[in-house]
Amino acid sequence: MAMTQVPQSLNFELSDDLKLLKSSLREFVEKELWPIAEQVEETDEIPRGAIDKMREMGLFGLPFSEEYGGAGIGELGYCVALEELGRASAAFTNLLGAHCSIGAMAMHIDGSKELKDRFMPALCAGDKLACFALSEPGAGSDAANISTSARRDGDAYSLNGVKHFITSGDVADYASVFAVTDPKLGARGGITAFWVDLNTPGVTRGPKDRKMGLFGSHTCELIFQDAKVPAENIIGKVGFGFLTAMKTLDMGRLSLGAGCVGSAAFMLEKSIAYAKERVQFGKPIAAKQAVQFMLADMATEIYAGRNMVYHGAWKADSGERFSMEAAMVKRYCSDMAIHVVDRALQIHGGSGFMKETGIERAYRDARILAIYEGTNEIQRMIIAEELLK
Repeated sequence: MAMTQVPQSLNFELSDDLKLLKSSLREFVEKELWPIAEQVEETDEIPRGAIDKMREMGLFGLPFSEEYGGAGIGELGYCVALEELGRASAAFTNLLGAHCSIGAMAMHIDGSKELKDRFMPALCAGDKLACFALSEPGAGSDAANISTSARRDGDAYSLNGVKHFITSGDVADYASVFAVTDPKLGARGGITAFWVDLNTPGVTRGPKDRKMGLFGSHTCELIFQDAKVPAENIIGKVGFGFLTAMKTLDMGRLSLGAGCVGSAAFMLEKSIAYAKERVQFGKPIAAKQAVQFMLADMATEIYAGRNMVYHGAWKADSGERFSMEAAMVKRYCSDMAIHVVDRALQIHGGSGFMKETGIERAYRDARILAIYEGTNEIQRMIIAEELLK
């Protein structure tokens, strides 16, 4: 049988540039972010100095064009970066995710050149932070049923409504806000995306939500009461906002999956180290088949998740449609991360239940992964719809 040449697209080796990025971010996380994880947990705040160091590293512009001061590393490069940053406290990945993955990403995907020229340089530098405002009290999974309205008023639109569970809503300078401009058309031509300055009169930020985890990353309501937004701040075209939201979430789901892989890989490393040093019945528990099987399953699931993320990101960078892959990545990797940290806690036993190890924090932080950026039930609906077309 003649041997066929392996197609170039099956080469999963990272470029030298991405390897360098990966190693530099690993060092950054270990030196700057992981040591302050408990401080972030206890104070529910990321220290200003840490955010300044993230700016200096260029993290807030990672996926964006070099034209605006971004790193221009594409979705694959961004996912490689998020995988490493996933080893830190979830507060850091949430801050970056709200800004890069969805908040400013909507602008990057569909914003006009004029809008990008005005706002992207400060966003890429991290001088200004963005968030993504789609969910409402009555429209979470049912995102097409939002009720926040935008009424044309001369050269501006008047926004009225409430967005909730908005990550970084308390600290962001700008938001990609989705509002109804034609109730008769709904999601099919009746929703428009707006770039909103959150210091605009008529915009109120609600109190920080009290959560079971993700301390240091805040969510809150954004309340709009006759908030005037210039018509020139429309992202994309009037009526096409729901499409912008879905395209943005596709990108966000890939990078969220990358963060899941990183956090799970870190839990595996901690579990291996603990299993080798923890002695019971005269031997390290790593010698016990029950523990070995848990480690093997964790490693296998992480391997699968990493390759799913990289392939989905490769499709995104290639300009191919990847909505189904993004849904698969989000569904699988979030469940995988939850399963892995659960096994990590089991391997650590009572020690894992204590705050000192960081395992119990990761356990609480992981649970939201199957809920935000589209619940995993919604991801299954997206996958099934694609399969049955």
